[in-house]
Amino acid sequence: MTPDLSVIIVNYNAGAHLERCLRSLGPHLGRTAWEAVVLDNHSIDGSEVIAAEFAPRVSLIRNIENIGFGRAVNQGVHRTSGRLVLLLNPDGCLLPGAIDQLCEELNAHHDCAIVGPAVVDDDGGIQGSARGDPDMLTGLFGRSTWLTRRFPNTALARRNVMIEPQVAAGSSSVEVDWVSGSCMLVRREAFLQVGGFDERYFMYWEDADLCRRLRSAGWRTRYRSDARVVHSVGQSSRKAKELSIRAFHRSAYVYYATHVAPSPLNPLRWLAFGLLRIRCIWRLSQGLSPAAKD
Repeated sequence: MTPDLSVIIVNYNAGAHLERCLRSLGPHLGRTAWEAVVLDNHSIDGSEVIAAEFAPRVSLIRNIENIGFGRAVNQGVHRTSGRLVLLLNPDGCLLPGAIDQLCEELNAHHDCAIVGPAVVDDDGGIQGSARGDPDMLTGLFGRSTWLTRRFPNTALARRNVMIEPQVAAGSSSVEVDWVSGSCMLVRREAFLQVGGFDERYFMYWEDADLCRRLRSAGWRTRYRSDARVVHSVGQSSRKAKELSIRAFHRSAYVYYATHVAPSPLNPLRWLAFGLLRIRCIWRLSQGLSPAAKD
């Protein structure tokens, strides 16, 4: 029987979080006919063997190297068959009702290709997973920047990071520019139509790029505020901090050069390259995190 839903989890040294993630699937998928695949990007902590405990419902594909997030998702999509595809980080955990609410949203909006839930911390704090299209000012007013923390209610901060009051009164959902790839429900038809994730992005910003390309193809992205998923941020990136920092800034430039300043003659493109290079070097020197999804 062809499943209704394919769950795709890309794992890289996620440790015990992967087990928590997989254990959350069965109780919260109810009567849905589902399958799941874990794409392991050459973990060295042994976390990939956890998937074997959930066979045969969950299958495991071991890559001989870390091929990145988007490429691994594309691999998983081609190895599964569900009409809908749930992308879930291994450090994510479904909460009751989330899948039903996300499926309800796609069924109610036939031009919607992607719907994302409210992604929350372990303590229930909203992470700001619904966003506005990145531009030059995203580096100043991103989700975790000093200016956004200091002035969270400014128009620029609220454009870059969707917060709960921006969902219309009496509604649980809203159209947005993009949602975090840490958890998103995707129509397979739409995903394949635009060629899936752009594999130039090793990790970071491929979700923003996908939603933007889908919008250009006539699809929409929505955010469902009452669907909740816990995300323990950055479990994999903490274990490969230098790789994550470099990938974050490289992907930010690919996005900017593709969607904001596509002409190689545009001086803003080279300004972005220089600023991102300086920021990358500074974060590496300070031993900071990539500040995921700034």
